[in-house]
Amino acid sequence: MINFPNAKINIGLFITEKRPDGFHSIETIMTAIPLYDAIEIIETTDTIGDFEFVNYGTPIDCKADNNLIVKALTLLKSDFAIPPIRIFLQKNIPFGAGLGGGSADAAFMLKLLNNKFQLHLSVEAMQNYAKKLGSDCAFFVTNHTTFAHGRGDIFEPINLHLSNYQLVLIVPAVHVRTADAYTHVQPHKAPFDLRFIDKIDIWQWKDCIINDFETSVFQQYPQLQQLKTMLYEVGAVYASMSGSGSALYGIFEKPLATAVLEQIDQFLVVHAEDATRFVLDLQ
Repeated sequence: MINFPNAKINIGLFITEKRPDGFHSIETIMTAIPLYDAIEIIETTDTIGDFEFVNYGTPIDCKADNNLIVKALTLLKSDFAIPPIRIFLQKNIPFGAGLGGGSADAAFMLKLLNNKFQLHLSVEAMQNYAKKLGSDCAFFVTNHTTFAHGRGDIFEPINLHLSNYQLVLIVPAVHVRTADAYTHVQPHKAPFDLRFIDKIDIWQWKDCIINDFETSVFQQYPQLQQLKTMLYEVGAVYASMSGSGSALYGIFEKPLATAVLEQIDQFLVVHAEDATRFVLDLQ
């Protein structure tokens, strides 16, 4: 059985307080984007131990036991009798980019196990398991565009439709550790209530919808600021860093002109030749 975990982007990310539990409270919008990993599980009798984990594509920079896919399996095995399996991961979503690839893999592993072994877990139950694995994991259980607050794991549906736009996603060869990014932020009250994003024109987003991580991350990596500026210069309606970075995106009206892509690619050749560029449809 196989499924395809997708990435996400953050539209706005306000860090509103440092919590007594050591985490931060945030307010953000998360929306799914069509950039995918692939996970396949096969029941087997010839593995050594409870599972065998095989990774293709982008190498994973941690031991298998520390991978969120394996942690998802371990979490469910504590409550259900799951037989030995082989796990195959085709890793395409970039690491350390603020795109939620690891969290997506964990959530989709929960869904895959639920379907494969008929565990009969409800959406709510899977979200509760997902929250134990990471603050944004539960988002990927439904993939519905949502306003997230608290630790990023309390969801409210919002009315946001972006099917008339395309996304240019740029992933530089820079990895930003989320924990490091949080050490340099100054929590503050959100300047805009993201639950009402549909009440303002998308052309106004750049005036009130920001990512609080950008201030400190751009100081550390000035090339990221240059990439965001470039996206606006070539006509992006809105541009931002996703999560704690390093991925940046620009939202463009459809159809995206070939000349615009040529300008972006020329800029990347000169200023960020190791960056990866994607063009994706939004929903």
